Amino acid sequence: MSIDNWANGKIAFISGATSGFGQALARRILNAGGKVIATGRRKDRLDAFSQEMNNQNLFCLEMDVTDPQSIEDGLSSLPAAFQEIDILFNNAGLALGLKGAHEASLSDWNTMIDTNIKGLVHITNIILRGMAARNSGDIVNVGSVAGTYPYFGGNVYGATKAFVHQFSLNLRADLLGKNIRVTSIEPGMCETEFSEVRFEGDKEKAAKVYEGVHALSADDVALTIEGILRLPSHINVNTIEIMPVQQAFAGFAIHRNI
Repeated sequence: MSIDNWANGKIAFISGATSGFGQALARRILNAGGKVIATGRRKDRLDAFSQEMNNQNLFCLEMDVTDPQSIEDGLSSLPAAFQEIDILFNNAGLALGLKGAHEASLSDWNTMIDTNIKGLVHITNIILRGMAARNSGDIVNVGSVAGTYPYFGGNVYGATKAFVHQFSLNLRADLLGKNIRVTSIEPGMCETEFSEVRFEGDKEKAAKVYEGVHALSADDVALTIEGILRLPSHINVNTIEIMPVQQAFAGFAIHRNI
C-alpha cells in the first residue's frame, strides 16, 4: 500500500496543540509527511507529544496566546526550516462557566475574549504577512455552532465565536486576489476536554454533557479539516458547520407569566 503524503512539503502552525482538535490535526499532518509547529501553554503535554511522535518534522513551542509577548517571541524563535508557514490552524480557545450573564464572572469573560479573539487575531496578523508575501496559504479558524445559535450560558463564549465567523469572512474579502484560503470550521457537541475546562476540572459534571450521545471526536473534526486542505487550491470552503446526528437545533425558549 502506498503512503498518502498529502501534506508533504507543508508547514503547519497549530495553536492549542496539547489536546483535542489541535493535537488530532497535528497527528494527521505529521503522518502525511508535513511539518508541524505545535504550540500550547502546557509544556509537559508538549514534551509528551514530542516523545510519543519522535518525529523531526515536529517542533513544539510553549506559547500562551493571551500574552502578546509570548506570541511574538515564539514566532521570532522558529528555526529556519519551520518559518515559511503554509497552514495556520487557530485552534486555541475555551469556554468558561455556564451561568447567565447576570451571574457570570467578568474575569471568565475577559479570559475568553483574550484567548478566543485577541490571541487568534494576534497570531493571524503576524503569520498572514508571510503568507501574503509568498501568495500562498491556508487559514482554518475554529468557530462554533454557539456563534450562530444562542443558548443559556453561552453569552460571551458564543459572542467570541461569532467574531471568529465574521473575522474569517472579512479575511476572505481582504485577501481577494491572493492565493490564500480561509475557513471557519464550526463544530457542535464534541467530546474533548472542552467541558472539563468549562466546569473547572469537574470530570463528572463534564461527562454528563456527553452522556448517551455519540458526540463528535477530536479526530472527526481533524478529518473534516484534512478534507478541506485536500481540496484543489481554487476551492475555498468559507464556513463549515458539523454536528453529531444526535444533536439538532433547540426551539425558541418562552417564559410564560401565568
